[in-house]
Amino acid sequence: MTVHDDWDGFAAALPAGRGLIGLDLGTKTIGVAVSDGMWSIATPLETIARRKFTLDAARIIEIATGRALGGIVLGLPRNMDGSEGPRCQSTRAFARNLAGLCPLPIGFWDERLSTVAAERALLEADTSRKRRGEVIDHVAAGFILQGALDRLTYLRRQARVNDE
Repeated sequence: MTVHDDWDGFAAALPAGRGLIGLDLGTKTIGVAVSDGMWSIATPLETIARRKFTLDAARIIEIATGRALGGIVLGLPRNMDGSEGPRCQSTRAFARNLAGLCPLPIGFWDERLSTVAAERALLEADTSRKRRGEVIDHVAAGFILQGALDRLTYLRRQARVNDE
């Protein structure tokens, strides 16, 4: 199965030297961010206006294929107490359906407070309210992806230490 709940399994499934795509899945939009092949920096890319699953998935696959990306990080909207509600179930269903169309490994990343962090960063950058509304989703996707990249970097370091 290409959908991974555990980070060790997700990390092991990722091809070396290929970037990742991060997704902030909302009910009306999908924020998209991408990383470099070294997994060091996440860059907000675009916001997809949600229409139908097949169209949304086609755009995600088009981005991933066009950039030769190696995996998908999908923000998992847990409740503040860590439990999973209806939005998590919807996100997991989206991942299962996407996995049926795309061979890339998919990993979940706890996205709690990513939109709050994105909003704060945009406010600190003195971004207008109109502009914030246009970019908040893909900036949030950048926060989600950066958290995942940092975790993957940590896992790589730990693996090197254990090999020594």
